Amino acid sequence: MLADPATDPQLAGRLRLARAQLDFAAAELGLSAGGSYREYAALGREFVVWNVFAAPEFSVEPERWCYPLVGCLAYRGHFDPAAAARDADRLRARGYDVHVGGVPAYSTLGWFDDPLLDTFLSWRADRLAELLFHELAHRRLFVPGDTLFNESFASAVAAAGVQRWLAQHDADGQLRALHAAEEARWQALLDLLLALRQRLATLYASTTDVATLRPAKAALLAQAEVDYAVLRAGWGNAAGFDAFLAGGLNNAKLNAVGLYHRLVPAFTRLLDRHGGELEPFYAAVEQLAGLPAAERRRRLEALAAEAGASR
Repeated sequence: MLADPATDPQLAGRLRLARAQLDFAAAELGLSAGGSYREYAALGREFVVWNVFAAPEFSVEPERWCYPLVGCLAYRGHFDPAAAARDADRLRARGYDVHVGGVPAYSTLGWFDDPLLDTFLSWRADRLAELLFHELAHRRLFVPGDTLFNESFASAVAAAGVQRWLAQHDADGQLRALHAAEEARWQALLDLLLALRQRLATLYASTTDVATLRPAKAALLAQAEVDYAVLRAGWGNAAGFDAFLAGGLNNAKLNAVGLYHRLVPAFTRLLDRHGGELEPFYAAVEQLAGLPAAERRRRLEALAAEAGASR
């Protein structure tokens, strides 16, 4: 496509940008694409996959689905949005809290060569880099059956990677400033949602009386909506996260956020412990990956607490 003069110049520019970011990932982040992202597929739709998240009405523990090779995951993916909707309806009928989220990209972990897709290739340069680095991190390390570990690790690597990419490719600092402002707003919302998830977990552990749980849960969710409105007002004309919060909050939607971000501070702290050096960090993460699941989670929670104490 890049050699073909008939290729749309704007598309060719995006393909070159993606190739340069992949080269950066290999050279500077220790993240090789292997045979992935050498091809381009135009799907003509907003998302490539729709993930279904579910949790019991009074629990923040996610429902899990088990597959060959990758183990049990805290979501079920569908290439067909109608199939995702049917799956969600079945789960709601069984009393679950459900969230369906569109996904612009995925990784097959090196089993197949993943393509660049029109679902994300037009994104702003920093967001494109962040997405590619996230997916490449899955190729570097993936623990079957531990969605929280895998997604938090990939999110932490992507966040560190995009900062390094911006340092080299944003000479005037404007994109870095825009990225930082957006990240600050996202972190404020993330803090709100993770705190809500913890309050709900505490509530659910306090009683099994549905007559007590249901109105108390509704009150916590309603207060979170008010708290978000206060946050949103403080951002002025800056974009909020209204689309994500549309339809309201529930256990499943909170898990969709938590799975990708709840342990990011732990991995960031571990990277800091290694002076920002990625290869020793990866080696330490691999050691964690080799531990029994309970011990791995205990150590990560300790790192997250340490990171929180230093904020």
